[in-house]
Amino acid sequence: MGDPGHEAALTAAAQAAGAWLDSLPDRAVRPEAGAREMLEAFSEPLPEEGLDPAEVVRELAARAEPGLMASGSGRFHGWVIGGTLPAAIGADWLVSAWDQNSAMSEPFPATTMIEQVTAGWVLDLLDLPRGASVGFVTGGQMANTVCLAAARNHVLAAHGWDVEAAGLQGAPRVTVLVGAERHDSVDGALRLLGLGGATATVVPADEAGRVSPGAMAEAAARAEGPTIVCTQVGNVNGGAVDRVGEIADAVARPDLWVHVDGAFGLWARAAPARRGMVAGAERAHSWATDAHKWLNTPYDCGLAICADPVAHRRAMGVRAAYLPGGDDLALRDPIDFNPELSRRARSVPVWAALRQLGRRGVADLVERCCAMAELLARGIAAADGAEVLHQDLNQVVVRFRDPAGADHDAHSRAVLARVQAEGTCFPSGTVWRGVAGLRLSVSSWRTTEDDVHRTIAALLAAHQGGDGN
Repeated sequence: MGDPGHEAALTAAAQAAGAWLDSLPDRAVRPEAGAREMLEAFSEPLPEEGLDPAEVVRELAARAEPGLMASGSGRFHGWVIGGTLPAAIGADWLVSAWDQNSAMSEPFPATTMIEQVTAGWVLDLLDLPRGASVGFVTGGQMANTVCLAAARNHVLAAHGWDVEAAGLQGAPRVTVLVGAERHDSVDGALRLLGLGGATATVVPADEAGRVSPGAMAEAAARAEGPTIVCTQVGNVNGGAVDRVGEIADAVARPDLWVHVDGAFGLWARAAPARRGMVAGAERAHSWATDAHKWLNTPYDCGLAICADPVAHRRAMGVRAAYLPGGDDLALRDPIDFNPELSRRARSVPVWAALRQLGRRGVADLVERCCAMAELLARGIAAADGAEVLHQDLNQVVVRFRDPAGADHDAHSRAVLARVQAEGTCFPSGTVWRGVAGLRLSVSSWRTTEDDVHRTIAALLAAHQGGDGN
């Protein structure tokens, strides 16, 4: 007989999780309690005696609930955070119950082979080179880091420098070209890799946030020696997409690597009507994306994809006498393509999400989010004193002009504060071309036209000085 504590604890978790998910359509999106209140709610000495497992779960759910953001709501538009598909939630629970260290295929064959199959599905869905390697990592930050580690080592090897053996001391200088509208995670990756975020060469972006192929080609022509070009598919504010294929063609040379930061925008390749926006991205050398954004899997899951599995493996692979593993690339050990020796089976919820949706369902999800973003932009643009600064893919940036004509930036910030506090929806703030604005992302499978109309009403009420009630 199994431990009865498991059944009681899992039942309590299912009940609490079900109650939370059932509340999403109607609850305020913002948390009821803030960080200080949550710290107070959980602050207590470590108990001398333990509690019944089910009671622990019930207590945890009750204490945490006031401080939870309803990020799974169809009206959560902050940053780029998706909801979570039902199959992905269930699969994630199994991942915790199975408790497999999904780093090595020999001792943990089920989850590691699920990972290999899921990687193939992702490459097929995104129409990337089928022989590419895929590392399932924590998120966009680590996906960019892993890809740029492979890039760094590859371009230095083209100049006779072995980073794996000699490190960076005395190595030829690596030129990194980045767009002015890049995500901060690219800079973070460069710092972690010893390339330095501040030493990157910044290429200007246009008014939408895109880098032109010509500007990048000119910068690459001036770069001598090992060079990495960082492009972007999905500007974090307005959703704009670099013309990666044209850039890759314009800068091509043996000692140059083209990387794509496609944290959310790369999934547009899965939707026929949007695929043209990201055409040519397959001509890059590496791609970073997230499943916990537009694919709507639980946190955390990023994907580091490299067209050169050997460079990827040389940058990340680990070998030790006590670790099983081999050189059979047909049975790729995840330990060779990500920076973690101990890791949960992140690919399992991705497998479940793709199995639930299928190719057509992923396309529908992407198309629907883009359509809802366009509906949101049209509704806001039609209102007096409201202005859509930019809209592309599933991203919308707006501002609200001060009716008194005094300070439009301060008024937009006040609108943001009011609408977040009221709770019907939750956008986040940003600055677009020097102007304070509100940034709305439509990334959840739950978002409906009704959610969009309620969001618009709440924003306009906050603009007019009310609370949306």
